[in-house]
Amino acid sequence: MTDQTAPGYKPTTTHAEWGAGDPRLLISREDDRSVHHITTDTVRIGGAEGNELRLADTDPVHATITHDERDEYVLTLHGMGEMNANPLSAETDGGDRSEILRTGARFTAGPWTLVFAREEFADHGRPFGGREGGELDDQPPQPARPDYTDDTHDASDAGLEVKDG
Repeated sequence: MTDQTAPGYKPTTTHAEWGAGDPRLLISREDDRSVHHITTDTVRIGGAEGNELRLADTDPVHATITHDERDEYVLTLHGMGEMNANPLSAETDGGDRSEILRTGARFTAGPWTLVFAREEFADHGRPFGGREGGELDDQPPQPARPDYTDDTHDASDAGLEVKDG
């Protein structure tokens, strides 16, 4: 048990150490269920030998998940399938079928459904457990995420990343 999973824990920021929060995929197909823990910076998903995650009845490399320099996990869907995001979104550089994965993000590859999960304290989503009163409610500002390219990972003077405006 970590401090973030202890009873009585109240969420604060959604920034943590690089790769923290047990990023994983919850995988299902009819009566088949499994979990794939993401432990590498690139996960190739598909039917080809050598992929980090092999799934039957999918393209050789159906999708790729990349752990980027901002500590985000980015899905690129190469084969046919559904995903949460609009692939033309500016947030994912538009044009390709990519999205930044947040807990609960769902995508499909062939007959498989995959759902991304990462503990809230590391998911870089809404800070402080989300908005209590919906989109129009104020939320406390969140400090900018650490510079993950620097070994010290100190964000104490980096400004604010999420703020109401």
